[in-house]
Amino acid sequence: MRPFDLHLPETLPEAVEWMTQLAPDGMAIAGGTDLLLKLRGGAISPKALVSLARLSELAELSFDAENGLRVGAGVTLSQLLRSPLIRQHYPVLCQAGSEMGSEQVRSIATVGGNLCNAAPSADLAPPLIALGSRAVIAGPSGERFLPLESFFEGPGKTALAPGELLKEVLIPPPCGRTIYLKHSSRTYMDIAVVGVAVQLAAANGGPQKVRIVLGAVAPTPIRALRAEAVLAEARLDAEGIEESARLAAQECAPIDDIRSSAWYRRRMVTVLVRRALSSMTDLASYPEAER
Repeated sequence: MRPFDLHLPETLPEAVEWMTQLAPDGMAIAGGTDLLLKLRGGAISPKALVSLARLSELAELSFDAENGLRVGAGVTLSQLLRSPLIRQHYPVLCQAGSEMGSEQVRSIATVGGNLCNAAPSADLAPPLIALGSRAVIAGPSGERFLPLESFFEGPGKTALAPGELLKEVLIPPPCGRTIYLKHSSRTYMDIAVVGVAVQLAAANGGPQKVRIVLGAVAPTPIRALRAEAVLAEARLDAEGIEESARLAAQECAPIDDIRSSAWYRRRMVTVLVRRALSSMTDLASYPEAER
């Protein structure tokens, strides 16, 4: 590991100022569960790190029925899992978070770190996108908002410009039911081979609204838009589910690597989309089913 400077800002504006001054040679660090491994392995060698550990603005977690949930980028995975607000209103986030790393890792790793690491296999990204989340980004010119599905630009690459930091994630009020299914070599503490998040919400007597998000099968988490469209026009029956699962597999772009072949990943997309949609069949007509 090469030597680097460490800065410890006390406020978010101070952190943004440091990030702006140090760009492109500085990096932000929160929990550091991924970043420190890259430092030690020589994959990255920044001249300076800006610690976000003291920023109370990033540790906020709040909910109201009108605006939904606010999750600060510095909220740890353990805090996410233990929050009564999350358990009551967004259980899918508990489901996804519980399969990420060990208890020791979850006590340090942050929501923002998992997203800003921009791994295609990040477990929080698919359910958060399925929930319709937005990223709040703080930078030299103030704050800006971005749909979370547009936050990821490639493996390890986000929409953050020089000097910008992810401040929080805004999640709309609960609507329908959301489920996240993950396939990996081991049940826990392993990177996803395929991740699938599905949200299904009835639209006041009209066609159901569906979001299908795929992880670990493209350079970024992706919406399976064709698979969503077929269900917006068809009943949630066996035929509609099968067609949606087939289209979702066509829309992804998996690769061969040490964890799986592209063929197997594509096949598992079909299986997991079918399984997620089928599990919702009996709840499709109830907008508040998630509760």
